[in-house]
Amino acid sequence: MTTATTETGTTHTTTIPLGDGIRLAATLYLPVPGPEPVPVLLEALPYRKDDHLGVEARPEYLRFRDEYRFAVCRVDLRGTGSSEGFADDEYPEREPEDLCEVIAWLAGQPWCNGSVGMFGTSYSGFNAFHAAMRAPAALKAIVPIYSSDDRYTDDVHYLGGALRAVDLIDYPLYLAAMNALPPVPALAGPDWRETWHKRMDTMEPWLLSWLENQRHGAFWRRGSIRPDYDLVRCPTMIVQGWADGYRNNSFRTISRLQDQGTPYRLLIGPWSHMSTRSSLPGPWIDLVPEMARWFDRWLRGIDNGIDREPPISYFTRHSTRPEPDLARLRGEWRSERQWPPARAREVTLGLGRDPRELRVKPSTGTAAWIDCAGSLPWGQPSDQRYDDADSLTWEWTVGEQPLPEGSLELLGHPRLRLKVSADAPVAYVSAKLSEVFPDGTSSLITRTLLNLTHRDGHDAEPRPLTPGRAETVDIELNATACVLTPGHRLRLSLAGADWPNTFAPPTPLTLTVDAAGSELTLPVTAGPGPCPPPVFHEVTPESLPDGKGVTWTVERDVLARTTTCFVDYADVWTTHDGTVCEARNTGRVTVDERTHDQTLVARCVYTVGWPEARVTTAADLFLTAHADRYEADITVRAGEDDQQVFERDWQRSLPRDLA
Repeated sequence: MTTATTETGTTHTTTIPLGDGIRLAATLYLPVPGPEPVPVLLEALPYRKDDHLGVEARPEYLRFRDEYRFAVCRVDLRGTGSSEGFADDEYPEREPEDLCEVIAWLAGQPWCNGSVGMFGTSYSGFNAFHAAMRAPAALKAIVPIYSSDDRYTDDVHYLGGALRAVDLIDYPLYLAAMNALPPVPALAGPDWRETWHKRMDTMEPWLLSWLENQRHGAFWRRGSIRPDYDLVRCPTMIVQGWADGYRNNSFRTISRLQDQGTPYRLLIGPWSHMSTRSSLPGPWIDLVPEMARWFDRWLRGIDNGIDREPPISYFTRHSTRPEPDLARLRGEWRSERQWPPARAREVTLGLGRDPRELRVKPSTGTAAWIDCAGSLPWGQPSDQRYDDADSLTWEWTVGEQPLPEGSLELLGHPRLRLKVSADAPVAYVSAKLSEVFPDGTSSLITRTLLNLTHRDGHDAEPRPLTPGRAETVDIELNATACVLTPGHRLRLSLAGADWPNTFAPPTPLTLTVDAAGSELTLPVTAGPGPCPPPVFHEVTPESLPDGKGVTWTVERDVLARTTTCFVDYADVWTTHDGTVCEARNTGRVTVDERTHDQTLVARCVYTVGWPEARVTTAADLFLTAHADRYEADITVRAGEDDQQVFERDWQRSLPRDLA
């Protein structure tokens, strides 16, 4: 165990005992003792607190301690980092129980006032919800940031019933490589190698279980709050970003919290899956004071007025030309007192009268190549006109009938009703709304994809299409907020693929849209908002990602009729105690334009240098998508001081389940 003391408090490592004998590694950030005990804020992650994401979050923990007098606890989840046990999947059944035990332990410490709050980005936002669903007595409030309510429809695994593609280069590979690392030797003690070897012998890449569960069901409901929102009763402040992949855990979640009387706040900005202080894109705010106010109100009982303010604060985008590394969106902050807003209404647009056919090009989608933007190369959408050329499109001029006069303000989820048929049993529809500038530049507003075999809903049994028979399907696009300029055009584009965001449909096909039976419904707000705009602590980033050292390419082999997306990116960082860490990801995904066969090859390598040893782990993925099956081959290797100590390979052949 280690302890560091400053004038403002102490930081020390410890372990938290669980009922089954497992001990979780934790770091405590405690303010100097005062006349009263303090609330404690908990973040629990599988991302190695001592040498990975703990490094990035440490300044935030110190600010909560030093500026706002909260104690902070960061925990490595079971089987990850320096915690005991084994990690067999994300959000395992046991995890909420572990979190409830941790919360009870923290609440019982003499320096704690008995109140615990949970917060965190992405994974720790998810499990803040999961813990809240168990309603432990000491958990008084949560702040989930960039988290989802539905792991099947709104996460990095599947979209609309189709397997995500380019996401597999990043998240599941770095999880496999990270989970093969040992506990920190200085914390685990002299038996750290034995613990490491046991961990490697029992590990299995989490991606395998994701591939085995291609339909919605109990596997994906574990770790989802949808539809069980009623279990979340503690005050909840949701933070989201329009460029983030989890944006839909916003209006639909607060609607349910509002209806059941759970105190809530929604703060949704322009951000991607990055800090609100340095995201691409901005503008940027300091989120720590906003969280501190929320926790002061519900963990300390301070009447600071936050529960009387408009609970919905959102950034609405104004017309902005797209760039894959866009630094800042044009727009403004707005507030609403309820969802849906009293000024909300719907505008329904017909798509005409004549049927239209589209021969599906499987590589359509590279201009918006990932649904969840983040640090490069996971950038934002570029000009959509090149994908629009391989799509069916409809356009309406902003400010002219049938759209309202003047500018067009959208807030919520656009909906699409399509009468569509295909000449294959499995087909997808990718729907995108864009704002088209006078020079033809097409800026993406919102999107979604539906595997048409899931047309009855993801909870129903998928059904193959009858080739040539038209089906009426309802499709909800992602939540959005934007104001379009009069004279610009609103464009709806429909394609049969959204690649490489998802794998393309399994076989060549043609889609036919019966325009006479189809319509687009827009969520429109009219008139001025009822509330003054929110005021935040705005910041200017010291630096933004500039793409140096990052490769992100799209290549077309004209004669081979293939399209390939390729990435290569790396990072080197030093922890507060001088540990040097390195990570590198490379990957490519290729689609054959004639057969729709697809191949994904990716590698992630981690290196950590401690005084006791220098350890390297590598995870390799080779995945092929054929018309009838996925073939997956994953290899994980680990070495110490340039000597390999572990290698294991997993191979699976899995039927494509109507996908």
